[in-house]
Amino acid sequence: MTIVHSSPIPPIELPVRPITAHVLRRVHDVPDRLAIIDVPSGRSLTFAQLADSIHRFAGGLVERGFTPGSTLALIAPNLPEYPVVFHGVAVAGGTITTVNPTYNAEEIRFQLLDAAVSKIVTVPDAVPAALEAMEGTAVTDLIVIGDHPDAVPYSTLVAADPIEQVPIDPKTQVVVLPYSSGTTGLPKGVMLTHFNLVTNVLQTDALIHYSDHSVGLTVLPFFHIYGMQVLMNGLLSNGCTAVSMPRFELAAALQAIQDHKITHFCAVPPMVLALAKQPIVSNYDLSSLEVVVSGAAPLGAELAAEATARIGCQVVQAYGMTEMSPVSHVTPPGTYRAGSVGITVPNAEIRIVDEEGVDQPVDGVGELWVRGPMNMLGYLNNPEATAATIDSDGWLHTGDVARIDDHDHVYIVDRVKELIKYKGFQVAPAELEALLITHPAVADVAVVGIDDVEAGELPKAFVTLKPGQAVSAQELMDFVKPHVATYKQIRLVEFIDEIPKSASGKILRRLLRNRG
Repeated sequence: MTIVHSSPIPPIELPVRPITAHVLRRVHDVPDRLAIIDVPSGRSLTFAQLADSIHRFAGGLVERGFTPGSTLALIAPNLPEYPVVFHGVAVAGGTITTVNPTYNAEEIRFQLLDAAVSKIVTVPDAVPAALEAMEGTAVTDLIVIGDHPDAVPYSTLVAADPIEQVPIDPKTQVVVLPYSSGTTGLPKGVMLTHFNLVTNVLQTDALIHYSDHSVGLTVLPFFHIYGMQVLMNGLLSNGCTAVSMPRFELAAALQAIQDHKITHFCAVPPMVLALAKQPIVSNYDLSSLEVVVSGAAPLGAELAAEATARIGCQVVQAYGMTEMSPVSHVTPPGTYRAGSVGITVPNAEIRIVDEEGVDQPVDGVGELWVRGPMNMLGYLNNPEATAATIDSDGWLHTGDVARIDDHDHVYIVDRVKELIKYKGFQVAPAELEALLITHPAVADVAVVGIDDVEAGELPKAFVTLKPGQAVSAQELMDFVKPHVATYKQIRLVEFIDEIPKSASGKILRRLLRNRG
């Protein structure tokens, strides 16, 4: 018998409109309010300036041959120009693929090729990697936010005549292609439409409350779906000021909370750990904070309670995946339950399904399945992975083990999926295993996540060597380093005689995780 747990929140109206029209919906109400402030430089844009820059940048793209359906890669940290480029592409009828600015050329090239990118926008520091990554791809333009002799200045595009939204079908037009490892395997382009993004911003709005004085600290990266949607698009669409930082530094973040009277702070568990434990926190006035929402990785109930007591503001959890645009569960104000990731967003429903395929009632444990209008169209160029994630009835299989209580709160109790979460970032074991197996001394390898208080999980490699071969743990870690971003680095290595596998050859990762 199918047991469907619907959201306890009544359905909300979901308009079919372009994402940029939704994000700029309050511009005429608050034209002179600051939309985004860059903490390190103090540079800012008002809502009126943001809207004008977006439509001018779209015009500049069209002048340079960017056509509807084309794809642009944005390789940058959080900056005031980030939403300009993002929404300029959307207005021009194109697709944007967001790239981690710490990626090396090898990682960038994979995304450029897979997403069929024709233009890149980046920052001066990332130009060398972008130039190297462009070789052998379809990229025809490299645009830089700032100055670089080998790139076209962003300023020339944002000085173009503005254009209006190029006609698109919000329900079918893919506006963004963030890359996710899903529940397993290598990174895949997640096809999210204008309608997906608008829908999930509104679903989240129903559970995270904003007012005219709300100010959000946007330290989570905009290239990641959490920062992109909950922070950049979520705050701006509500007429709230986004106080932006290119990276998390505790003292700078605390100073920003104090100076800008931050009300909403979306974080990941290592940031919550710092709020709970670091003595420096006591040196700052954090009384403006109304809510701290932790996501992207599990947060222990004890740590949440400790941080809440320390800063005098409730620290709650949310849950989601890139494939769900990304939020499926949020804790509304005043409803915190220890260990819960919150309730299901409106217009969505869930099932809890055990290993035998049997639906579970309240307090039963099984894999969390989610269905709703925020779910992705699928993975780019990968129908097999799409079919493995979203079944024929539209249920997205999250790969996480959960239960639901009689208050409609959901708890993530275990993980089915192989993905490692290092400081909130996804690390795909298969990517690291594919690298390590190319080392001449390595016969077999498995990579798993090992629990760590500060990072959440550390990528650890279990390695079997070829007969007569010798290599040190440090040599293997150094072998991986030049090929992947910093957060993907192997942190621990253990040599073992044999990698445990099932009869079908699948790595038994749970056995390895239990070894520590």
